[in-house]
Amino acid sequence: MADPARAKRLAKRISTLVASAIEYEIKDPRLAGVTITDVKVTNDLHDATLYYTVMGPSLSEEPDYEGAAAALEKAKGVLRSKAGAALGVRFTPTLTFQRDTVPDAAAKMEELLARARAADEELARVREGATPAGDADPYRVPVEKEDEQDQEQD
Repeated sequence: MADPARAKRLAKRISTLVASAIEYEIKDPRLAGVTITDVKVTNDLHDATLYYTVMGPSLSEEPDYEGAAAALEKAKGVLRSKAGAALGVRFTPTLTFQRDTVPDAAAKMEELLARARAADEELARVREGATPAGDADPYRVPVEKEDEQDQEQD
C-alpha cells in the first residue's frame, strides 16, 4: 500500500495533465466548458476519480451535462495514455469521471440563506411598531415588592 502523501501528489499531477489535455489537445467541442475541480486517487494508486464541472455558453443557458459526460467517456482512453506517459509510474490509474455537484449545492444554499434573510427583515419590519399584547412587564412580582414600589413612587 502506498502512502497517502504519494497518492495526493499523484492526484495533483493527474489533475494538471488531464485539464491541460482537455483544454489544448482534445478537439471535442463538447469539452469546451469542462473544468477539472478535484481528483482522488486510491491508496493503492490503481484508480483515480476526477470531478468536473461544466459551464454553459452563457449565464442564462443550461450547460450540456450529458454531452460533456459522453465526451469525457469517449476521451478516457486518450487521457489515460497521456497521463501514463507523463507520470512515469508502473501502473497508470484507471480514470473515472464524476460530475461535481458542490457548485449546485452552494447555489441552492445561497438561495435558502437569501430567503431566510428576507424573512428576518420582514419580521423586523413588522416588529418595529408593535406593542406587547399584555402588560409591559409580564413577570409576576412578589406582593412585598409591589408595596415597596408603590411607596417609592409616592
